Amino acid sequence: AKGFQAEHYSISSGIREIIEGTSIAGEFKKIYAASFCFNERGVPFWPATAVNYTAKTQFIYRINKGVLDINEDKLLNEHMAEEDKRVPFSRMIYVGDGITDVPCMKLTKENGGHSIAIWNTDPEVAQRLLQYDRVDCIVPADYREGSLMERTVFQMIDQMAEGIEEEINE
Repeated sequence: AKGFQAEHYSISSGIREIIEGTSIAGEFKKIYAASFCFNERGVPFWPATAVNYTAKTQFIYRINKGVLDINEDKLLNEHMAEEDKRVPFSRMIYVGDGITDVPCMKLTKENGGHSIAIWNTDPEVAQRLLQYDRVDCIVPADYREGSLMERTVFQMIDQMAEGIEEEINE
């Protein structure tokens, strides 16, 4: 309705093959997650990719620059003018539910994007993130239609749309 083409990415410390087995896996443009090397019988025998908070920030920069291949480091580390970046931070919404998401939430927020901390049973950790200005807001882990999560994301999209309209009219 706002004229955006949304892209969804999964950046997880979890196992990629598990995420790929979910019913929503096809909704992601790219899944960045821990993975294994498999032998000829399909049995995992060695870690291929480990994902911690440092790797997650690298993936955010990959999305930002449009360098999605994890084996392409040269282009990722070259200078790129802001106007040439594929997905500016100001057009990102980072949703995190764990401690390894904190650097990405802060990075996104500090660069003009939006960050949401999700809490499941105890909102205390998420409240501290809000208190220390690392996220824009906290919401319970309820992803149903009409939930606070959905309303919050739509409100952030509305804010982005207003900012883009102002840029165009300048």
